[in-house]
Amino acid sequence: MRVVMISKACVVGQYQTKLEELAKLGEMELTVVVPPVWRDERGSLPLERVHTQGYTLRAEPIRFNGQFHWHYYPTLANILRQLRPHVVHIDEEPYNLATFLALRAAQAIHAKTLFFAWQNLSRRYPPPFAWLEQFVLRRADYAIVGNADAETVIRAKGYRGPACVIPQFGVDPDTFAPRPRQPAAAFRIGYLGRLVAEKGVDGLLRAAATLRGEWQLDVIGSGPAQASLAQLANELGIAPRVHFAAWRPSGEMPAVYSQLDALVVPSRTRPNWKEQFGRVLIEAMACAVPVIGSDCGEIPNVIGDAGLVFPENDIAALGAHLAALQNDPTQRAALGARGRARVLARFTQKRVAEATYRVYCALIN
Repeated sequence: MRVVMISKACVVGQYQTKLEELAKLGEMELTVVVPPVWRDERGSLPLERVHTQGYTLRAEPIRFNGQFHWHYYPTLANILRQLRPHVVHIDEEPYNLATFLALRAAQAIHAKTLFFAWQNLSRRYPPPFAWLEQFVLRRADYAIVGNADAETVIRAKGYRGPACVIPQFGVDPDTFAPRPRQPAAAFRIGYLGRLVAEKGVDGLLRAAATLRGEWQLDVIGSGPAQASLAQLANELGIAPRVHFAAWRPSGEMPAVYSQLDALVVPSRTRPNWKEQFGRVLIEAMACAVPVIGSDCGEIPNVIGDAGLVFPENDIAALGAHLAALQNDPTQRAALGARGRARVLARFTQKRVAEATYRVYCALIN
C-alpha cells in the first residue's frame, strides 16, 4: 500500500513519532509532505527532522505560508503523479484551499482520499471557502475527525461517507511517564494553556480561593488576559499563591507535570469556540497526574472515568473537586493510575497510528 500524507503539523519533531509507528504497520510505503517551515502565532516553526525512520519525509515549497485557509503546495500534483499512491491523507480541514487542491490532484490519479477535521462548531464560511468545503465533503472517500462534535458538523453540512473519531496525535508514553516526586507541603494545582477568556482561568482562580490549607496554583502560558488574571488574584487575596510562568519547551513538560498534584482545564464555550480536545489532558494523564476538566466540548470524552468533570462556569463544583483531591491523596493516586491506563489504551502515538492504519485498509478494501 502506498500512502501520501500532507501535514504541516508534522514539521514538529515530536509529532513524527506517529509517522514512525504508522510505517511499522503492514506493507506500507509512507511519504509525508511538509513545508520546510510553517508560520503561525508562535512565529516560524522550521522542520525538525527528529523521528524519520521507516518512511519518507519530504519538505516541499508552500505558498501563502501562515495562511491557514489559503496555503497550498504547488508541487503536490506532480508528486502524486510520480508516486501513484493508493491513499492520499490530507491532514487539513475540508474548507482549506490545500485540501481542495490535494483532493482534486488525488482523484486525477484515482487515489482514495481522506481529510481531517477538528472544527466542532457549525460555522458558515464565505465564498470561496464554502464552495471548497462543499466540494471536499461531496468528493472525499473518508473523514477522520478529532472529536465527536466534528462528525456532527460535517454530517449536517452534507458529508455522507464513512468517518472515524481519532485524535490527530497521541503522546509518547515513555516520554510522558510518571516520575518520582519529592513530598511537598502545599497542594499544587496546574493550568497550562492560552490566557484568554474562553479558557476559564478566572473561574479557576475563584475556585482555588475557596480552598483551605496550603496550596499553590501554577499558571503556565501567555495571552492577553494575563494582566487581568494577575489583578483578579490580587483582589481575591491569593496573589502570593498564584505563580504565572511562560510557556516551556515541549521537552521540559514531563518534568513540569511531575510536580503537580492536579491539572485543571476549566474551558468555557463561546459562540465561536469550544474545546476541541485538550492535549494537555492526555499529557498529564500519561504522567499519572489526576485531571479536572469542565464539560466544554470534547473534554469529558477525553477524560472518561479517569478524572473529574464539572459543569463549565460552575465555580462551586470546581472548588469541591479541588478540595476533594487536596484532602485525599489516595483518590489522587487512583485517578492518576486510571488516567495513565486510559492513555495507554487510547491516546498513545501507537494507538493513534493503529486506528489510522485501519482507515487506510478500509479504504483499500
